[in-house]
Amino acid sequence: MHYISKYNSPFGEITIASDGDCVIGLWFEGQKYFAATLNENCSEKELPIFHNIKMWLDDYFAGKNSPMNEQISLKGSPFQQAVWRVLQRIPYGHMMTYGEVANVVAKELGKRWMSAQAVGNAVGHNPISIVVPCHRVVGSNGKMVGYAGGIERKIGLLKLEQSDLLEK
Repeated sequence: MHYISKYNSPFGEITIASDGDCVIGLWFEGQKYFAATLNENCSEKELPIFHNIKMWLDDYFAGKNSPMNEQISLKGSPFQQAVWRVLQRIPYGHMMTYGEVANVVAKELGKRWMSAQAVGNAVGHNPISIVVPCHRVVGSNGKMVGYAGGIERKIGLLKLEQSDLLEK
């Protein structure tokens, strides 16, 4: 069974999803692939995990870099999982290009080369926005491209984090 709860952020309504134990989704209303990992047996219910993630989101939107202590569960292909693991290592306030992520994933998978476009597709399908910081991935030379929640939100989140490359 999947459960959802709503959260009002400065960037629009967010739907948070859980299987009862882990966070399995966090999407801005109307973003690409919204709720793609939820099953049909989904009900709105306030769970302790929702209270905790909302407190973390309150801190995040207040500009605090607090640790996220809730368990997450990412459902996707092995390639997507590899990309999402790299995203989770991008520090708060920093960014990587799709090409840089591709190079890290290629190395970790024992490959000589990896397509930045394939990485972009996996980044776009990230089901747990903000927590798995897909907004920290940018095009070459810091170009703001490819955010399922919308470029304006991506820029807003990076500004909130006072990202290092926005000033270049």
